[in-house]
Amino acid sequence: MADNREVLLSIKDLVISFGNGKKKNTAVKNANFDIYRGETFSLVGESGSGKTTIGRAVIGLYPTESGDINFKGKKINAKLSKAERAQKTQDIQMIFQDPAASLNERATIDHIISEGLRNFNLFDSEEDRKAKVRAILNEVGLLPEHLSRYPHEFSGGQRQRIGIARALVMKPELVIADEPISALDVSIRAQVLNLLKKLQAEDNLTYLFIAHDLSVVRFISDRIAVIHHGIIVEMAETSELFENPIHPYTQSLLSAVPVPDPEIERNKKLTVYDPATAHDYSVEEPSFVEITPGHFVWASPSEVAKYKESL
Repeated sequence: MADNREVLLSIKDLVISFGNGKKKNTAVKNANFDIYRGETFSLVGESGSGKTTIGRAVIGLYPTESGDINFKGKKINAKLSKAERAQKTQDIQMIFQDPAASLNERATIDHIISEGLRNFNLFDSEEDRKAKVRAILNEVGLLPEHLSRYPHEFSGGQRQRIGIARALVMKPELVIADEPISALDVSIRAQVLNLLKKLQAEDNLTYLFIAHDLSVVRFISDRIAVIHHGIIVEMAETSELFENPIHPYTQSLLSAVPVPDPEIERNKKLTVYDPATAHDYSVEEPSFVEITPGHFVWASPSEVAKYKESL
């Protein structure tokens, strides 16, 4: 199954901290996962859980304390040469959460989309540059006449399409999509998700999709990792995670997903997660354990035995 696929990105024992001494805050603790070429791997958790921190560390915006980030078999959270840094920037692109804040209001759409092409000299002539920009603009559903306009002239959904075009014009292998639809109207969200899936199918893109909404990632993901307070507590294929959630935190997240039927929604029981009562790690240390093939859970040895019994 997944074992035969090419690992594009590998995260091993990753720790990310901010500050020093008493003010030190460890945002990510011992994160471990692989992302296979061509798949959508989602990181899901509440605000402040560390999911965006991991995404920004992969792209190089945040330093790492320890652990490895390997891209195509090469460690990229290390000192890289200028050429290696440039190649990494070209190969890994990011779609940011807020389409209004991530676009330069003073630049035309043509300039915004062309910036990466110019910085890395990815075109043969001015005509070639224009052709590449027009082609990607067409792919994301915008028109050539939009090129001379400015970001404030567009809706939120259109601005996010511009952000997607800016990332994909570089022909990246990995795209980090950081909550790409959370700032959009509900009516626009499905359009942007469908666009991301369409572009993935056409260009064999690999996505690291960061979100807090499990109902969204269910639609787009191949595999999901659930993160809580900087620790990945559960990871499995999408259908497996929704059908057999093992960790109490995953169960609480799933219980909070809205149900379209008002009668069911009114009567459903929410699962509240309290780490203090759910776990006792005073005697046994937890670790990331494979409970069933491809289904990993952060658990102590006695919890592992209990989880396996319940399956």
